Amino acid sequence: MSDPMDPMAEIRASFFIECEELLEALQDGLNQLEDGGEDTETINVVFRAVHSIKGGAGAFGLEALVRFAHRYETVLDEVRSNRLVPDHEALKLFFQAADHLSDLVRACRDDQPLPEETSAALLDELDKLLGDQTEEEVQPQDFTPLGVSLDLPGLSDLDDAADGSDPIPCWTIHFKPAFELYETGNEPQMLLRNLCALGEAEVSCDIGELPGLLDLKPETPHLAWTIRLTADVDEAEIRAVFEFVEGLCRLDITRDADPAAAPEAAAPAPMPDAAAEPGDPRPATPSPAPEAAPKAGSAGNSSKSVVRVDLERIERLVNLVGELVINQAMLSQSLESAGLSPHSDAMNGLEEFQRLTRDIQDSVMMIRAQPVKSLFQRMSRIVREASAAVGKEVRLITDGENTEVDKTVIERLADPLTHMIRNAVDHGLETAEARKASGKTEEGHVRLTAAHRSGRVVIEVADDGGGIDRQKVLETAVRKGLVPSDAVLSDTEIDNLLFLPGFSTAGKVSNLSGRGVGMDVVKTAIQQLGGRISIASERHRGTTFTISLPLTLAVLDGMVVDVAGETLVLPLNVVVETLSLSSEDVQMLRPGANVVRVRGGFVPIYDLGAMLGYRPVRTDFTGCIVLLISLDDGHRAALVIDGIQDQRQVVIKGLDDSFYRAPGIAAATILGDGQIALILDPADIIAGNGPIRVPDRSLKEKRADHG
Repeated sequence: MSDPMDPMAEIRASFFIECEELLEALQDGLNQLEDGGEDTETINVVFRAVHSIKGGAGAFGLEALVRFAHRYETVLDEVRSNRLVPDHEALKLFFQAADHLSDLVRACRDDQPLPEETSAALLDELDKLLGDQTEEEVQPQDFTPLGVSLDLPGLSDLDDAADGSDPIPCWTIHFKPAFELYETGNEPQMLLRNLCALGEAEVSCDIGELPGLLDLKPETPHLAWTIRLTADVDEAEIRAVFEFVEGLCRLDITRDADPAAAPEAAAPAPMPDAAAEPGDPRPATPSPAPEAAPKAGSAGNSSKSVVRVDLERIERLVNLVGELVINQAMLSQSLESAGLSPHSDAMNGLEEFQRLTRDIQDSVMMIRAQPVKSLFQRMSRIVREASAAVGKEVRLITDGENTEVDKTVIERLADPLTHMIRNAVDHGLETAEARKASGKTEEGHVRLTAAHRSGRVVIEVADDGGGIDRQKVLETAVRKGLVPSDAVLSDTEIDNLLFLPGFSTAGKVSNLSGRGVGMDVVKTAIQQLGGRISIASERHRGTTFTISLPLTLAVLDGMVVDVAGETLVLPLNVVVETLSLSSEDVQMLRPGANVVRVRGGFVPIYDLGAMLGYRPVRTDFTGCIVLLISLDDGHRAALVIDGIQDQRQVVIKGLDDSFYRAPGIAAATILGDGQIALILDPADIIAGNGPIRVPDRSLKEKRADHG
């Protein structure tokens, strides 16, 4: 790993962060090409992303990464020059090359062994696309003596302007490094080589400012270069070569009006200001360009100013905000206990303090929030690899990639979504022959969507496959002893059997599935995030898994209630209204099953104290207070409580793994008086105490699995 005391370590880390952004732009561009968006700008974005990664990797001597990226961009340059029209198979190869480029970047970042065999296989496939135009590899050890003019052939097969086509642009670039460029470990030789790779170039070194040997200061830069570049590129592509040394050099780029009339050797442009020497307060900045060129992979966000902050600092800020919320609750409770007038200055100040606390908390949560786009892009690779493993043609369709959610939620969603995507490809989608026989397209579709709904983020994984064969699921569950042979289960109950540990309908064990682990792991992981998962399936039409998650794992708007002498917290976003029951409101369907009439409809009643084991089941609900809650599936329920204390923000404290995972208990919190209260998940409580009954045997097995 990199030495933390190494001055290059921070620059190297910035390069790999930049690579993540470039890889994201590369995936976006390839997705647009797959969707038929073969416009010039999309192809240029894809090319620039690979080219920028190659340029930065060359500055750090990452030869394997440079070699692969160079051959990859050579093929992309053929596409950009309209000499290669990518078909379906070519696009599949481009996606595989992008995935492997990502693997190489991460391997170089983590100092892990490089997958040389995979690189060689993909390079052979890329060479097949080039045919007879395969180029020699970039050799990092090549060296050009300073002060010598060169005529270097570029990567592109440039046509002569005399053939009647548009003349190829000719650019003049003046480049003079500043002291900081060398101090940060950058090498002009690599920059010039990458620039020459764009086309035909003539490079001349200006040694006019080079002093005599006795006056020479090694730490002061004296050399400058003038490059005459003939290439079918725009200014943004040229500046992309120098993007890692922006602000560390003087850079002037001009386009000649008529390449044919340009002189054979361009004179270096005057450099009025010398590069900053050590101790010189003047910053070395590049010459202003006529038009600001966005960086490759910026996706049009060049107008936004972005600051990268260490994640540990954000985590500390979040923890401090959590403590601020707790102390605000303690102060509020203390002032209320003192019996102060609601109109006193202290109480008015307390209200302002509460408002500021909420604004600070919202702002900090926005810092942690990130779009799910990066997660969705990872899933596109899972689809490609899984479909190749089972021999199916599968396409991933995404929607809502800009939906923002807490960074921690995104990180911990990767494994559950991977299980679900593989399950959809392996189990959900039929083979091409079966799909064709049923009137479907041979290519299966998996749809991954995200959206904000009622203060939560909802993620759906849907396929257009054969749906759940509930008869087969029930027979498998009976054979495994998970349900009695005479059990009569609804469709929803049968679907939920898929989440039981050890359950699998796969006929044989494969690399993707069949071992009975997967969906139970998914449900456990989602519950640990304070979320829920549900299934909707239609035979021969497909299956949809819906995940509902909190937007953040730090702070929650909750309702503090009393139940059988215990203080509990329920998420405020699920509470629709509160009711006080009379004898006329409640009707008994059967012993232990009661409903309450609410505006012409009937809602089932659940005694929260009895369900949690705090007290015996009530037989009379007259005068009781109920919370009318709305569930994700659209159903409603009435929870019986003893009293309502307050509505407030509470800090979520996760329960340690040593605690038993009790159904319906999502987390805990610290109240204003220092008391610990449990945070409930009403939907989980109702699911475990409603009409769905899990046999005692499987329940014991589940408890044994949790210790």
